[in-house]
Amino acid sequence: MPTVRVQTESFDLSTALAELTTGRFNVGGIGSFVGLVRHEPGLVSLTVEHYPGMTEKSLMRIADTAMARFDLIDLTIIHRVGTMFPGDPIVLVLAASAHRAPALAATAFLIDWLKTDAPFWKKERLAQGEHWIEARPADRAAKDSWG
Repeated sequence: MPTVRVQTESFDLSTALAELTTGRFNVGGIGSFVGLVRHEPGLVSLTVEHYPGMTEKSLMRIADTAMARFDLIDLTIIHRVGTMFPGDPIVLVLAASAHRAPALAATAFLIDWLKTDAPFWKKERLAQGEHWIEARPADRAAKDSWG
């Protein structure tokens, strides 16, 4: 069963990887992605908000879709909420499969879907003020490319 966590605290890649693979001798490849708060000119912080319960259910639906579509052994999604700063980790996706190709494809799929369909609200605080941000057209096109 996929692991989905929404949390304020940072995550440890080694710990998450061990949790995903310990006792699983059929894993032949793991796709991974760690997203960081970008170092944008003038960016002071990024605040991510969510609706508890609804967000986790939505992430689990995305995870279940990836599990079936890519024949995964298991996967992990950890997404942070709260206020973060440039360079802070914000999201972790791990996809485990018997072979590398499905694991890597599932990782790309999951990130594309998380960027557009996960119910998170992001606000950038810049030196000159704050504003809410939305998925970019390129993010939507990447998600739509999966059919």
